[in-house]
Amino acid sequence: MKHVLPALLLSAALGALLPAQARAELDVPALKNTIASSVERDYPKLDALYKDIHAHPELAFQEVKTAAKLAAEMRALGFEVTENVGKTGLVALYRNGDGPTIMVRTELDALPMEEKTGLPYASHDKTVWNGRETFVDHSCGHDIHMASWVGAAKTLVELKDKWHGTLMFIAQPAEEIVSGAKAMIADGLFTRFPKPDFGFALHDGPFAYGNVLYRVGIGSSNSDSLFVKFHGRGGHGAAPQMTIDPVMMASRFVVDVQSVISREKDPTEFGVVSIGAIHGGTAENIIPDDVTLFGTIRTFKPEVRTKMLAGIERTAKAVAAMADAPPPEIKIVEGAKAVINDAGVVATAEKVLKVAFGDKFNTSPPGTPSEDYSEFVNAGVPSMFFNIGVYEPERVTAARNGSGPPLPSNHSPLFAPVPKPTIETGVTAMTLAVLSAFDEHARGR
Repeated sequence: MKHVLPALLLSAALGALLPAQARAELDVPALKNTIASSVERDYPKLDALYKDIHAHPELAFQEVKTAAKLAAEMRALGFEVTENVGKTGLVALYRNGDGPTIMVRTELDALPMEEKTGLPYASHDKTVWNGRETFVDHSCGHDIHMASWVGAAKTLVELKDKWHGTLMFIAQPAEEIVSGAKAMIADGLFTRFPKPDFGFALHDGPFAYGNVLYRVGIGSSNSDSLFVKFHGRGGHGAAPQMTIDPVMMASRFVVDVQSVISREKDPTEFGVVSIGAIHGGTAENIIPDDVTLFGTIRTFKPEVRTKMLAGIERTAKAVAAMADAPPPEIKIVEGAKAVINDAGVVATAEKVLKVAFGDKFNTSPPGTPSEDYSEFVNAGVPSMFFNIGVYEPERVTAARNGSGPPLPSNHSPLFAPVPKPTIETGVTAMTLAVLSAFDEHARGR
């Protein structure tokens, strides 16, 4: 027996000197089964949380009750929670020894629109927005994100023997108006709290549940808000020759501005101009003095954005000049930047998620909507932003082959994810993605 102790000490010393690559790989199938068991056991609570948030949504920077619900959930899991970061945001930290800080983000806000799903837990809530009463609806799926966020936090705490470092779960306000990420950063997100080494976020979408889509590099679009006010000379609708008609100018601009897309932009590059609101006039027989248009501009590349903005401004001025009207007021307000996924973070998560999801884990083209998670990326947090599906596979197949109706997309009043399989996928994918980053860091690669 006298040789046993030195042998054990020598074995331990050699183990400590082994290269990081020689350590055991993550047992992904076993981890996935553990996560599935945890979610199945706790799903009734997640389901209740999801449906409560869905039924009682709140708009940007009004998410007081929503944030309080999440804060309570995270405190119950043992996180240190700081509320009112960036107005209504929260930061939840869970420290588990030495290691990297990994950020996981969810959004809090809903949209100013009426839900028409007919679900038993549908929202009927109203609030005041921009001076007017409006319905409120989680038609972008942020409620799914929040439930998945809480579920991932719980499973990661249960699996804390598998990782070392700090979890930084943040709940961001005002994503829909692309202001919440900036507000949190301005309020000291990365100075009052640890600066994350890696970051993850997910978004649901109108494809089959159980599927995960991802991309390297460009993940979403740049966005700009467009405001154009055409000035005319009002008068009687029966005597248009006595007026300068701003309704005509606005109508012409809506059509003509599309030539910037079809004839000035490279057709192989992404760019969209959409006019979402036109305000003007009071009665059918009165030509108003002015008409205001509001729109959105989306691009992937800076050079395409520059060309489009110049073309849009030139078109608006030309429309006014054609009508012998005063120059229009034009305001283009820069919004969210494109999310750029980090190749290293994606490559690390990709290996694990491919094992977990098989042929249900695939790449996809960049998403055309915009997302202010880009503010965190541009602040220096290497990240992966991925997507999860929300609908029954057979329903998706029917919509694609024409044997069923089209699928309601995000921001539709009919958008209605199937909760359980969608949340299960979100929890599983996010937990494994975070574990992959912890594991890769531990290996020193």
